[in-house]
Amino acid sequence: MMLPIISAEERLKERHSAKVGLVGFPGVGKTTQLRTLPPKSTLFVDLEAGDLSVKDWPGDTVRPRTWPEFRDLVVFLAGPMPTASADQAFSKAHYDHVCATYGDPAQLDKYDTYFVDSLTVLSRLCLAWCKTQPQALSEKTGKPDNRGAYGLLGQEMITALTHLQHVRDKHVIYVAILEEKTDDFNRRYYQLQLEGSKTALELPGVLDEVVTLAVLKADDGSTYRGFVTGADNSYGYPSKDRSGRLDPIEEPHLGRLIAKCLGQTPTANHNTEHTN
Repeated sequence: MMLPIISAEERLKERHSAKVGLVGFPGVGKTTQLRTLPPKSTLFVDLEAGDLSVKDWPGDTVRPRTWPEFRDLVVFLAGPMPTASADQAFSKAHYDHVCATYGDPAQLDKYDTYFVDSLTVLSRLCLAWCKTQPQALSEKTGKPDNRGAYGLLGQEMITALTHLQHVRDKHVIYVAILEEKTDDFNRRYYQLQLEGSKTALELPGVLDEVVTLAVLKADDGSTYRGFVTGADNSYGYPSKDRSGRLDPIEEPHLGRLIAKCLGQTPTANHNTEHTN
């Protein structure tokens, strides 16, 4: 057996994709960014049941209501995890079981993008499930143990999101609410609004891009929406650009931002007039 080396020529021919964290304050227009993506090739994973701003968007939607349903969806979208044992989530056995329920995974071939809205709600679903597991109970007293529940929450969230992020030929967009905090010295900072701290701390490290959709102020005092993409931005917003192709402030159009990350020319100009 030879070492499975991928040549430079083969790698350059591969279809590349972007894994993006889209964060922002409530009402700034995060969900509305769905309108900038091609509806025929985008799957909307609606966890919030708050799709009023995109109610007439003509694309496909799935609505997992529990953490086990989301795990089933992830393994269906991403395939089995090579390192998972047969009794673990995302294993080959799990994948086969889900395929028997959902049907032929070839039905996913038409999608280029998975738009997951939002991680904030997903973390609540996950925590609710974690609190019902044995790890959330004290071995000595049998009473609820929040440390165990939150420890399991971090493991479950990172494992699921990282596995979905490993789908090489699909763009994956994770939407999350941004919240403002102050530290012990009354200094302001921003973080993702998620249950527990592990996911908020680790997820940006595995994504290609983290952009904050924010209302910014122009030199003349007027306001406008923009994507903050630079890690060293003066606002203190969480941002990251692994592609190296983005300007510090980009227009609030997710479709064109993804194309720019990949060095491509946008093929369509989808609507972004509404806000959520």
